Amino acid sequence: MTMFKILTLNNISVAGLERFPRDDYEISSEIQHPDAILLRSFKMHGMTIPPGLQAVGRAGAGVNNIPVAEMSARGIVVFNAPGANANAVKELVVAGMLLACRNICQAWGYVRGLEGDDDTIRKEAEQGKKAYVGYELPGRTLGVIGLGAIGIKVANVALKLGMKVIGFDPQITVQSAWKLSSDVRQASSIEDLLTQSDFVSFHVPLVEATRHMVNAERIKVMKDGAVILNFARDGIVDDRAVSEAIKAGKIYAYVCDFANGLLQNHERVITLPHLGASTREAEDNCAVMVADEIRDYLENGNILNSVNFPDVSMSRSGEARIVVANANTPNMVGQITTQVAEDSLNIVDMLNKSRGELAYTVLDVDQDVPESVEAGLSQIDGVLNVRVIRRQRH
Repeated sequence: MTMFKILTLNNISVAGLERFPRDDYEISSEIQHPDAILLRSFKMHGMTIPPGLQAVGRAGAGVNNIPVAEMSARGIVVFNAPGANANAVKELVVAGMLLACRNICQAWGYVRGLEGDDDTIRKEAEQGKKAYVGYELPGRTLGVIGLGAIGIKVANVALKLGMKVIGFDPQITVQSAWKLSSDVRQASSIEDLLTQSDFVSFHVPLVEATRHMVNAERIKVMKDGAVILNFARDGIVDDRAVSEAIKAGKIYAYVCDFANGLLQNHERVITLPHLGASTREAEDNCAVMVADEIRDYLENGNILNSVNFPDVSMSRSGEARIVVANANTPNMVGQITTQVAEDSLNIVDMLNKSRGELAYTVLDVDQDVPESVEAGLSQIDGVLNVRVIRRQRH
């Protein structure tokens, strides 16, 4: 019987860890030679990768803390949990809009600074409230950039609050489009969205194309008095440009989940300590999702929600399964099947899928696989990782 080893680099929700049967899995923060790694925010860049590692699971959506390119070169599958924290972030975006348009933080700070007896505090609070008059959400336009799991929830709930919603995502999937309300209008470009929006919320990953997506030039085309919300990734918004625009009266407020010295004490900036997914429910959901993904991969070789390899799912048949991570180059499948045939193994089912420069091949065979097969496949130029998965015998 195979005993899988899981290394945890952060505290992982018990709800997720309980998805691993104790008879088949050993889980520890100090384990040696792990088959898989589970983490949340731990930065793996520069970390020595354990030999024999097969998978990395991020209990969250973003994978900036994982050296994905290095993992890909080794044939290590990187999983995440897209959408598992979507409701938590959605609720925080709604809270951010209300905090900004009703001047709640500024008003709270004012009251906290009052001194005197109860009558004095009540009188000064009543007199001071006129400085914090805000406005309501219905009828205002929310622009949502990025219509994945989170962006869709934000767009749909804003409509229920009586807002108008415009969205921009040139890479929206068919699955996402089905979940998006038909009342969400489509923007032709980021600039088109910015010119129409009273609130702008970002829900995109941080890559080179999205860094400083809001900058001084784009702020110029925004509506006067707009509110910017960033609960996605630090760096998507040019903080200095937004700070200057607030001081100039162009932008009304900025609400974000990423604190720094520039924004910390800014009068019309609300910075939170990365609370987007900080709910018990979100932590549980993320841990459960990624645990199920890791388990299915280790036990069956199936892939779901990987950021570097294609989704692959094939029902088990035969005595053993061979899974091969390889470069997406011509004749790889031919070389793999030829090698298997040379070792007198009969293939009863097979699936090959690719994603960009990477591919993944699954072969079910009708007999046990000798060690020579794994060694032979590993010698093929372009093969990154080979694993034989035998049926568990309890």
